[in-house]
Amino acid sequence: MLKLAVLVSGGGTNLQAVMDRIDDGFIPDTKIEIIISNNKNAYALKRGKSRQIPSYCISPGDYGDREAFHRVLFQAIERANVDLIVLAGFLVAIPDCVIEKYRNRIINVHPSLIPSFCGKGYYGLKVHEAVLSRGVKVTGATVHFVDEGCDTGPIILQKAVEVKDDDTAEILQKRVMQEAEWEILPQAIKLIALKKIQVTDGRVVLRKVEES
Repeated sequence: MLKLAVLVSGGGTNLQAVMDRIDDGFIPDTKIEIIISNNKNAYALKRGKSRQIPSYCISPGDYGDREAFHRVLFQAIERANVDLIVLAGFLVAIPDCVIEKYRNRIINVHPSLIPSFCGKGYYGLKVHEAVLSRGVKVTGATVHFVDEGCDTGPIILQKAVEVKDDDTAEILQKRVMQEAEWEILPQAIKLIALKKIQVTDGRVVLRKVEES
């Protein structure tokens, strides 16, 4: 059984995509043990509670300093005894103590084709606004492992999405979610659940089916 912690900040549409694909059997032998948000008003928390999944707000603003917040976040994840941490629209930097303990066991979904439109300052609508401002014709989404950098960890999966002439940032954001994020995040978790992924020399290698 692959046990997940899912970290979210907003509506939780990527969380919903993962829950739905666990329910329909696409992601095998996997369970969400805990959902954590830095935002007490995140609709994602309601999604989790509706499934009787332990769902909590752990916000930096509720602690005296970042160190205290990091300690509480780390302890919550540790208590849940999870195998994989899934960042599904989590807008807070993951502390080094978590990255060190869960090396190559933290994945993130980013709404662009990394290395384009990623790194510091590129999140949410800002990514799609930058895509439209630059005039590129193809964007997409990436699922990658998390390291100490910002969107710099080994890439697991990517999927391209067409940019249309009449797109707004909001329309493009929705299309990238529907056509890419909601597909490749569950797909990446499935590959991990099936033990088909390994990281070698900083790159993701997909094992052959007969090796799984």
